[in-house]
Amino acid sequence: MRSFRIGSAFGIPIKLDLTFLLVLPLFAYIIGTQVGLWVDTLNGVLGADIALDGLSQGLTPYVLGTFAAVGLFASVLLHELGHSLVARRFGFPIASITLWLFGGIAQLSEMPEDWKQELYIALAGPAVSVALGALFYAVFAVLPGGEPVLGAVLFVVGYLAITNVALAAFNLLPGFPMDGGRVLRALLARTRPYARATQIAAEVGKVFAIVLGLLGLFGGFNIFLVGVAFFIYIGAASEAQQTVMKAAFEGVTVRDIMTPRERLHVIDARDSVATLLDRMFSERHTGYPVMRDGRVVGLVTLEDAKAVKEVERDAYRVEEVMSTDLVTIGPDADAMEALSRMQQSSVGRLPVMDGESLVGLVSRTDLMTALTIIRSSGSLDARRPRNARAADGGRGGDGERPGVPDDSR
Repeated sequence: MRSFRIGSAFGIPIKLDLTFLLVLPLFAYIIGTQVGLWVDTLNGVLGADIALDGLSQGLTPYVLGTFAAVGLFASVLLHELGHSLVARRFGFPIASITLWLFGGIAQLSEMPEDWKQELYIALAGPAVSVALGALFYAVFAVLPGGEPVLGAVLFVVGYLAITNVALAAFNLLPGFPMDGGRVLRALLARTRPYARATQIAAEVGKVFAIVLGLLGLFGGFNIFLVGVAFFIYIGAASEAQQTVMKAAFEGVTVRDIMTPRERLHVIDARDSVATLLDRMFSERHTGYPVMRDGRVVGLVTLEDAKAVKEVERDAYRVEEVMSTDLVTIGPDADAMEALSRMQQSSVGRLPVMDGESLVGLVSRTDLMTALTIIRSSGSLDARRPRNARAADGGRGGDGERPGVPDDSR
């Protein structure tokens, strides 16, 4: 979902995802309905003497719930700042910290592959949570009880003391890509290749997610636990795949896997949409780079052509329906950078530009085909001559000729 910036801390942008605006009042309501349970817990675990009568009248429980929920998410933000500042200390820029449905995410521009760096970064967040728990407990211990107002303050401070320690403990469980899973990967990477350590940690994380999901389903149907389990499983699978791909593509550039300019099918910007559709039918392509006077000026897809009424297709030019918002890449860029750019921009193909000249085009199919070859043979040397297409008549694995933009942008 969309997020918006609310400020910054230590130069790191702080964002709120729209899901946060849904979960914050939900947490406030849940805490408010459980004031009695929390008073018993605080009195029993922390030895408090909080009177329930003064906290359970009217809207007071929900006011307490609101303060406690805001304090909890502020603690989550500090937890993520702990990760971020240590990561930045090691030279890894932080794109942003985002608060969302299941807590917070610190977005590192690059994950550390040195096991010590990852260990310190992973432990920094839980360390901040434990420190916050100790700080809130210290405040809790020195506050006198008795009066309703002080009882309310004791409730919020005591709640934050317990939940911060619980937050640290939960995050240290081996549910990769949670903090505990990253600690596990760091320890595994001491004696194993980084990609292999990631695969093992991801498998452990998947098992953990399944167990957590079952507990959520059959232990009172806790939808929050089920949701956390789902995202842990997806996150573990996704990061493991990304790490394996990064290891496989080490040293591989866009030039190694792109379709070169002399093999590309292009269309002129001044051609009609009717001509474009005829070309698509005869050549079985769903998109083309658009050229004008020898320069690439856009991309046009089947969806663009279909948006024009049939009776008007002879009158409309390709340049009137093409996309001019080009996402490009250089021939010497890493293959993984090409994949990342496709994912970030939601496109299926990237024109490869050398200055202002179109020198080729790289597709998601090109990347996946190269990955399959590398994983099968150990390198790209096993393929046929550089930049030649697979032995399927010049088609990619999806039935299209590689080097031609698909319908996605």
